[in-house]
Amino acid sequence: MSKIRVLVVDDSALIRNLMKEIIDRTEDMETVGVASDPLVARELIRTLDPDVITLDIEMPKMDGLDFLERLMRLRPMPVVMVSTLTERGAEATFRALELGAVDFVAKPKLGITQGMGDCAAEIREKIRAAASSRHLRRRESWSVQDHSRVVGQPASLTPSAAQPCRSATPRTSGTEKIIAIGASTGGTEAIREVLSRLPADSPAVVITQHMPPGFTKNFALRLDSLCKINVKEAEHGERVLPGHAYIAPGGRHLVLARSGANYVIEISDAAPVNRHRPSVDVLFASVAASAGANAIGVMLTGMGKDGAVAMLELKNKGAHTIAQDESSCVVFGMPREAIAIGAVEETVGLSHIAERLVSKFDEASGHVRV
Repeated sequence: MSKIRVLVVDDSALIRNLMKEIIDRTEDMETVGVASDPLVARELIRTLDPDVITLDIEMPKMDGLDFLERLMRLRPMPVVMVSTLTERGAEATFRALELGAVDFVAKPKLGITQGMGDCAAEIREKIRAAASSRHLRRRESWSVQDHSRVVGQPASLTPSAAQPCRSATPRTSGTEKIIAIGASTGGTEAIREVLSRLPADSPAVVITQHMPPGFTKNFALRLDSLCKINVKEAEHGERVLPGHAYIAPGGRHLVLARSGANYVIEISDAAPVNRHRPSVDVLFASVAASAGANAIGVMLTGMGKDGAVAMLELKNKGAHTIAQDESSCVVFGMPREAIAIGAVEETVGLSHIAERLVSKFDEASGHVRV
């Protein structure tokens, strides 16, 4: 079997050497070249034709975002960003995903050498996911002004070009109905696609996206600026309300629990499940226990099998279950695993998932939209 051929682009010699060592010690991949800046990288791409590029964001001569934008326009290929754990780094990372990067890995904040060694498994996983991804040219912009350009978006669910209008009196009475979403590689854009099409009176949404600490708050803020529903990073003990979406904090599990008639959020530092924290299996299992038939489970793009077993629990408890279809996934791993064990009732293209969610809950409530 041929190895995944990787080009490492980073202005730090230490990081380049560490990345090369991690990659070359892995049986199914190899470093075919290293570059200290995008100008050198450009020539190496032409001569080496790598399968995957790892790309730093902040570099001399041309920053990683400018280089990525040109690359996606002229020669689209799988890119994994190497990002710093800072507010500025998080903002730049989401811009990179918007431009077409498949995923990102966080640079260690403290003790660079030791930190890179600790996250070697994550780096390998991200590279494999990028190599197997269905790479798209350029993703639609996160900006509110550009969002209306999404092709095929139903007019009734299109966010306005200005700050989205939010209902002060959601249709849903109480918090009985709930949507649970799980995602990994490619999930930030997929989640944006789904949430931005939900109406302000949507049932509450709880989300686990595989993401390290330091990024989810910024992710939630960006989504909140685009959506008719309110989007936030989940907090321990808060009540779950309709018209709101709650994203699991990076590096921590999100658990849905009950307090009387209400749903509440519990944040857990328990051990990783399926090597992930937050884990989709943890979220879906808690939703199955707390909401049962009043929930819809949605499995979006991602590598691996996290969430499949608990999605079957959801289905067995009477919840409706939806998986993103293969053609619209960046990586079909997680949906495929859920489908394989019989956990999925309906497979839907990404651009139609929000429409199906609205339809299912309108059917359940007898609500008719005009």
